[in-house]
Amino acid sequence: MKILYIDIDSLRPDHLGCHGYHRNTSPNIDRLAERGTTFTNYYASDAPCAPSRNALFSSKFGIHTGAVNHGGLDADTRPIGIDRPFNYHHTEYQAWVDVLRFRGHYTAMISPFPGRHAKWNVLEGFLEMHDTGKHAGETAEDVTSEALKWINSRGTEKEDWFLYLNFWDPHTPYRTPLSYGNPFNNDPAPEWLTEEIIAKQCESYGPMSASEVPAGNQWLDLPKEITSREDFKRFIDGYDTAIRYVDDHVGMLLKALEEEGILEETTIIISADHGENQGELNVYGDHQTADHITSRIPLIMAGPEVRQGHIDEDFHYQIDLGPTLTEMAGGTPREKWDGISFLPAVTKGESAGRPYLVVSQAAWSCQRGVRFDNWMLIRTYHDGLKDFPDLMLFDIENDPHETTNLVEESPEVVAKGLQLLDKWVAEQMSTSDYPSDPMWNVIHEGGPFHTRGNLGKYIKKLRNQGRNEAADRLESRHEKFNKIYYKLNG
Repeated sequence: MKILYIDIDSLRPDHLGCHGYHRNTSPNIDRLAERGTTFTNYYASDAPCAPSRNALFSSKFGIHTGAVNHGGLDADTRPIGIDRPFNYHHTEYQAWVDVLRFRGHYTAMISPFPGRHAKWNVLEGFLEMHDTGKHAGETAEDVTSEALKWINSRGTEKEDWFLYLNFWDPHTPYRTPLSYGNPFNNDPAPEWLTEEIIAKQCESYGPMSASEVPAGNQWLDLPKEITSREDFKRFIDGYDTAIRYVDDHVGMLLKALEEEGILEETTIIISADHGENQGELNVYGDHQTADHITSRIPLIMAGPEVRQGHIDEDFHYQIDLGPTLTEMAGGTPREKWDGISFLPAVTKGESAGRPYLVVSQAAWSCQRGVRFDNWMLIRTYHDGLKDFPDLMLFDIENDPHETTNLVEESPEVVAKGLQLLDKWVAEQMSTSDYPSDPMWNVIHEGGPFHTRGNLGKYIKKLRNQGRNEAADRLESRHEKFNKIYYKLNG
């Protein structure tokens, strides 16, 4: 069995044609979806980048591995301890890529991710690793060049293989070559973000908010802030152009497989590490939340054993993919994995989902979200200097962009969501090898890595801008952490 896993950083599903997007961002991916299965409720258990991929390759929740942050004590995977075996082969600690290797697959990775995030543990089971060398500054051309070499050599030499590769282009700063132009110059931006919503966002605050969009060596003339629908269109054009540029390169890979005569026998997977808020919750071009937009990711699978033209709407985590591929290759999932195989959904189109999901974020904020029925309930433990209340509830079916918080209107739904969250935490802690929840460790270290230690400076910044009401609101919300901050700074 040949498997090509294409991980497109920061790719949100609703910006793909196969998910109904009005712009032609993904013709090659869409054609792949037509001959495979598209999963519409597939979520990263832990976000953003490093926690998500750590969870993917270990098939474990961050609450179990401890790897939930981008720095500090809870950025690394917790050690096994005295029960650590000589190696993990054929034990309950074995990673699923290593299982594939022992099932006879030649395993390879093309990505700078392990070095960029110092996440070397994700390489377990890989026989070959190629770092494209630009610390996630790669364009799709850089990645495709290496991938084509691999397909034309190892891909044809080996009978069974697993190749994982990263495209980074939809991650800010958008750096599609200027020569590519703007294919969406005449296409309107998504309509949900109105001038009224933008005006309210400009009165609010937070990293990567409307007034502080990501800066850097970006594509064309991206705005420095979002003050109008026209600014939003310029910003979203950069994101969508990056997706279309990657899609072109996906087409090149598919063509190479076809020319080598192995396309029809290769299982192809399109996915991402996390989504990307583009105005939702007043976050632009980043992934700072445990909400529907950051946590939901695409999953498209096509191949000889995959049900064709099927749409699966069940709830799945990305940690469920490893056990699924393991079973597809004839292997057995390991007891320590939290992931559950959904192979019947892939091969037969049968229901194999979970009743609800809990997703977590601890690098930009400390949040957990519960996805159940048509709802997303988000509990914020540390706001990461953003204008978030403690609880938010959204009707994802009717309000997928999370514009209306229904906490006050739907107390019974809030109660159900909190009950599911409490149940999930209790279940995970009862099966954990450690007695502490890593999210609370992050909070006691001073908060999520990317905003840690910045509260005083940020409040001063707001006051210098004459935004005293916003500064007062932020300062008030952090009073509950004063004891922690005093201990750290005293």
